Amino acid sequence: MTLAVQGLKTHIRNNNLKSMILLALYPVLILGMVWACAYIIFGLQTDYNSGAPVLSANRVFYDFAPTVLAVVVIWFIAAWFFHTRLVRSLSHSHPVTRQQEPELYNLLENLSITAGVPMPRLEIIETHARNAFASGINTASFTVTVTRGLLNSLTREEVEAVLAHELTHILNRDVRLLIITIIFTGMVGFAAQMIWSHIRYGFIFRGGNGRDKGGGILVMLIIAIVLWVGYMATLLTRFAISRKREYMADAGAVELTKNPRAMMSALMRIAGRDRIPGGADDIAMMCIENAKPFLGVFATHPPIEKRIRALSLTTGESIPDSASLPPIGMDKSFGQPHQNNPWLTRLRGSRKKNPWH
Repeated sequence: MTLAVQGLKTHIRNNNLKSMILLALYPVLILGMVWACAYIIFGLQTDYNSGAPVLSANRVFYDFAPTVLAVVVIWFIAAWFFHTRLVRSLSHSHPVTRQQEPELYNLLENLSITAGVPMPRLEIIETHARNAFASGINTASFTVTVTRGLLNSLTREEVEAVLAHELTHILNRDVRLLIITIIFTGMVGFAAQMIWSHIRYGFIFRGGNGRDKGGGILVMLIIAIVLWVGYMATLLTRFAISRKREYMADAGAVELTKNPRAMMSALMRIAGRDRIPGGADDIAMMCIENAKPFLGVFATHPPIEKRIRALSLTTGESIPDSASLPPIGMDKSFGQPHQNNPWLTRLRGSRKKNPWH
């Protein structure tokens, strides 16, 4: 059964356009925050005798704008070239070769051949959580990362569906778009922390009379609001991108594997067991599932139930009954018990290490 995916090329073209827009929008947003902070710090302070501003906010902005832009460019260039190491550090993953994981490597290689693209790098996170994500900006840095828990808890067909899902993110240029948003959101967050720390120690903990402190606290609160609004604007952009892209990746996975049931059952197995211990929020947002809302309010991924229902409605395949799924560790393609499951080779003889068995 072939999935009728509508507007896939349009989705890719829109993602490329969004990438360019974001590249232009985020520096403007950062400069806007700099001007607002300059106006609050300098423009609202007036001379006691003349009543004029002590220092023009526009002058401060024009003096520091080139420096701010230079910092933005340097930050982005550094993140562009070193984001792979950063992602690996945040996720605690490690690269694997064909010799180390032959079954997994061959699955991803075959899917890449089917899709007509170079094979991404393959990495694994040694955790019992069930999750996966794709990362990278270009062909040289594209990477698919899966957790050990996912490999130990899904059938071969389900693992293939997850790999196809992540490969679709690469094909759709979702990963590049998301990495760009992460780079700039991190920049805004870092600037907010630096400015907040400066204001905090400059106004709260410095000496002075009550009037000075009162004015300083007021300035601090106003700047905090400006920074919060700017940071939330970048975050909301990321959330919207992340939610929409998952539906397209689910559809693309079915288009590659021609197996909607495997994609649906994989999502069912992942549900509720996706949280990677010690994982950063930026990594969780890139994953196939992130059940934990940001600040307990903003969902970064659509509910798995809706994703499964969308696949069922689009393909005409009935939703699998959770009770009818093969037991964990059973590889349907081989029809053999778990000892023949290639994903369990590292845990043979030590099943106590895996809480899902």
